[in-house]
Amino acid sequence: MSKPNHLKVALAQISPVWLNKEASLQKVKDHIEEAANNQAELVVFGEAHLPGYPYWLALTGGAEWDKKVNKEIHGHYVRNSIQIEAGELDSVCELAKKHKIAIYLGMMERAADRGGHSIYCSLVYIDQNGIIKSVHRKLQPTYDERLTWAPGDGNGLKVHPLKQFTVGGLNCWENWMPLPRAAMYAQGENLHVAVWPGSDHNTKDITRFIARESRSYVLSVSSIMRKEDFPKDTPHLDQILVKSPDVLSNGGSCIAGPDGEFIIEPDMTTDGLIYETLDFNRVYEERQNFDPVGHYSRPDVTQLHVNRERQSTARFED
Repeated sequence: MSKPNHLKVALAQISPVWLNKEASLQKVKDHIEEAANNQAELVVFGEAHLPGYPYWLALTGGAEWDKKVNKEIHGHYVRNSIQIEAGELDSVCELAKKHKIAIYLGMMERAADRGGHSIYCSLVYIDQNGIIKSVHRKLQPTYDERLTWAPGDGNGLKVHPLKQFTVGGLNCWENWMPLPRAAMYAQGENLHVAVWPGSDHNTKDITRFIARESRSYVLSVSSIMRKEDFPKDTPHLDQILVKSPDVLSNGGSCIAGPDGEFIIEPDMTTDGLIYETLDFNRVYEERQNFDPVGHYSRPDVTQLHVNRERQSTARFED
């Protein structure tokens, strides 16, 4: 076990078994085991990693109305998304408890409380006791993602204690949204997790920016995806591959420290786990001259109000 002020983290820069729920889930569990065996205390997987990002939307004319190809791939996607209420993350929770390792997992959630047919890009936090502490549904899917993902709500805008750290996370371009970032900072976040589908063009600027703005550690974690990573039994694979580049997501996972400088620069070569040990003391050191929600804030002038109520279509009174 590391020192109380130290936290060993593992960034899972791996490919999913694309749109295959069971195989992707097994790959996630294999990497949790590997991270735990290397004494990691937190392991993070990229956005929508389980069971994968909807790359087909940009490759098959995703916005074409009533197109059978897109309907069939979408149906396959929904069937391979995770329903938490059905216990489909129980085995992951058991591993977290067994190894006393915390997990941030980007996944597609087929939400029972919204009817069970739409899917949400969710970031799930499981603590070291194996308990799901938050499920953050992406507030605003980006551009073509809106063709297959539903917009979420503020219920998952929560932070969690992890040793001396306070950890929170956002999905992809949510990290560019000033107000959700502020909502996390206001709760004492000092270890920010930013998950991405992949590519250094997303992580190379915002990772350092958030670290410098918040005076926190920032972990940016991306998947990788290459043309050869598409499973052979993917519906309409031939049409997906026609326009697919050789590399769809090149990783770019990285870590910035509370001074806004890279500890690990964007990595486009690793296919596996990336490790680093963080020292909490650096957070206090960098908050000396700037603390965005403490001594360098003016809540009497500007103040944020956050609705964290889980949204649903109906309320039933029996």
